[in-house]
Parts: sequence; structure tokens; C-alpha cells
Amino acid sequence: MDKKFFFSCFGKNKKEMEMADSIAKKWRSLSGQSNWEGLLDPLDIDLRRYMIHYGEMAQAAYDTFNTEKASKYAGDSIYAKKDFFSKVGLDKGNPYKYNVTKFFYATSQIHVPEAFIIVPLSREAWSKESNWMGYVAVATDEGKAVLGRRDIVIAWRGSLQTLEWVNDLEFNFVSAEKIFGGDRTDDPKVHQGWYSIYTSDDQRSPFNKTSARDQVIREIRRVVEIYKNEEISITVTGHSLGAALATLNAVDIAANGFNKPGRQPNKACPVTAIIFASPRVGDSTFKKVLSGYQDLRVLRIRNELDVVPKYPLIGYEDVGKELTIDTTKSKYLKNGAANFSGWHNLEVYLHGVAGTQGRKGGFQLEVNRDISLVNKTMDSLKDQYLVPVSWRILKNKGMVQQADGSWKLMDHEKDDDIDP
Repeated sequence: MDKKFFFSCFGKNKKEMEMADSIAKKWRSLSGQSNWEGLLDPLDIDLRRYMIHYGEMAQAAYDTFNTEKASKYAGDSIYAKKDFFSKVGLDKGNPYKYNVTKFFYATSQIHVPEAFIIVPLSREAWSKESNWMGYVAVATDEGKAVLGRRDIVIAWRGSLQTLEWVNDLEFNFVSAEKIFGGDRTDDPKVHQGWYSIYTSDDQRSPFNKTSARDQVIREIRRVVEIYKNEEISITVTGHSLGAALATLNAVDIAANGFNKPGRQPNKACPVTAIIFASPRVGDSTFKKVLSGYQDLRVLRIRNELDVVPKYPLIGYEDVGKELTIDTTKSKYLKNGAANFSGWHNLEVYLHGVAGTQGRKGGFQLEVNRDISLVNKTMDSLKDQYLVPVSWRILKNKGMVQQADGSWKLMDHEKDDDIDP
């Protein structure tokens, strides 16, 4: 379809058309074809938009996650797949259009902090073993025109805002046999906790008869097969815990050829992980193996004072390419979001991406991104901007008045597909 005709049909203006043309023409470079050479410092304007786009996809996984332990749906998604991006505020003014095709769920066979897997208080809980862990989404025809290809996104939910888990979690290594097979001589090692959440199943849970890994891989294989005659990409994103899981997922897809249609083994699509505030995932062998996959690229965004990307401290290696930002230089934030939670917050990260100036120093918003988003779940924006603290909450915290005047907690949209 002619792009000018397409955008005239959808009422796009000249500026949006120019942006769409730029992203569509450069997408392979923006996805790391040349390992982001020449794009990071100074930071390319399209790459800023690109990173913010995928960061917002990761943020959507937070915005739909039910953390209210009084709810029997604590640990599940508040919203259903239908109209998902409208519900999380990623529809209006957003040229990147996707449809959610799959929700996936995770459990863990080892104990992990409640910041990762929360348990509802209700005896009628939807699940005592599983948590909603993210979604798979596919670019619509409109999104494809802007992005230059049919993009498949896997967004992994991160940990809750509390950072106590940094001290509570044990940093033990395990062999990643379900990803790399058990007959390798080099035996890459990864963090036991991340690996357990990624690969564990639990027959007691209808949501985890299969692991998060198996749910995602099955959906990726299905979608890759559907669009095998188009140009496609796979982009994996996440923040904090979600970034670690996204790294495992991305290398898993590349290592096992899940980015190739079943009958076209020579037609591999690129796999890119764009991740924020990621803790370290594996050892030096894991790093070496990951860097050897031709179709895989990893871009890590790290805030200068965030402690999470420095963990685990001993024996683990950073992977991929790193972009460092420093939100303490922002004139909009209270001392640069002056605490550990602020420096780690994803909305603060995206604000940093919008304004970082690299080696030139200073801070200047190069992307027109609403600064009020910084206060979505935090008290990080300076008071002079008159934006309420932690303003994003469900109306009445999900309490809905009934016909008889009583109130009932109704904080969950029923989905038409609960089969993981």
C-alpha cells in the first residue's frame, strides 16, 4: 500500500508522516543491525523515540498489573486483551499500533521475593501459584506502516517498586539447559531466580500447566508462521526483573531458531532486546554465547545512580550494548528523583531517555514526552509543575457501587482466553 495514501486515510499530518518515514526506513539500524554504532552519542532522535516506544510497552505491563492484595485478582492483569492499549493510555497520540495476541503467566519452583510473585489474601483467589507476567503483541497494518515491518513485541512485567529484593535474593548460578541444551561443553550459567521464573511450571495452576517460556515460545512460533511472507522482527522488552527475563527470552529465541518459519529455516528475522534497569543475568560464558548469535542484539539502558544494574556484584557479566543516562541532570525532577526507587523507576528512565545529552552534558528534552508521566506512581516531579503525586489509580481503587447502594471490589476485566 502506498504510504501517503495510507496516512491520508488515517488522517495523519505531515510531521507524523515524516516521522513514520524516518522510523520505517531506519528500523534495522534502530534495532541494532550495526550494534547502534554512531547512534548512541549523540543520541539519534529516532532511536530516542524507538527506545521510549518499547519502554512504554514495558510500562504497560506495570500499569495493568493488579497489586491490591485485598483483591482476589491480585497478581493478574486488570485489563483484558481487547482494547488493552487504550486502557493503559497507549492509544491516543501514539502512531505505533499493536494488538495483544497473548497474555502469559509465570510461577517459580524456588522461593522468590514477593516483589516478583505476589499472593492474594482472598481464599477465593484466582491463583495462589501464578502471576500474570506479560503479553505478546503484533503490529497492526497501521503500525506496520510506521515501523517499516510487522513487529512482534514480547513485554515482560518487572518487579514491584520496592527494592528490598536486592538484599533478599540469593544470587546462585544454574545451568540454562532448557535454553541451550544439556550437552554443551561450555555450559553457560545464569541466575537461578530469573531462570526459575522463566522456566517453571506448576500443575496445580491452570495458568502454569506450562512455563512462561513455553507459553511465549508457542505464541511466537504461531505468529511467525502467520506472517512468514512479510518482513517481520521480534522485539523483547522489560524493566528490572522484566529486563532479566527479556534477556533470557531473547537469547532463547535466537539460540533455538524460533525466529524462523518452520519451513523456511534460512529466513531468520532479527531479535532485539531493548531493556531498562536490568540486573545482570549470567556469567562470562553466557555473555560470550549471547554475543555469538548473528540475529540477536541487546541494548541496555542504565540510569547512572540506579543500583539494580550493578547486581549481582560478583561472577556476573553485563551483556549487549549499554546506554547510560543520568536523571540527576534533569531540571524537572526533585534532585533527579533523589532516592533508590526514583532512580530505578521506569517512567523516570523514559524521561531520561527523552532528555539525555550524553558526553555533551546537561539535559534537554528532545522528544515531546509529557513530564506528568514521571509522577504516575512516584513523587519525583518538582512541585512547581502542579502534577499530583502517584496520580494513576483505579477509580475508587476498583470499588463499584451496586444498585442497592452497597460497594463491591470489581477490578478485573474478564478475558475471552485464559488458556495459557
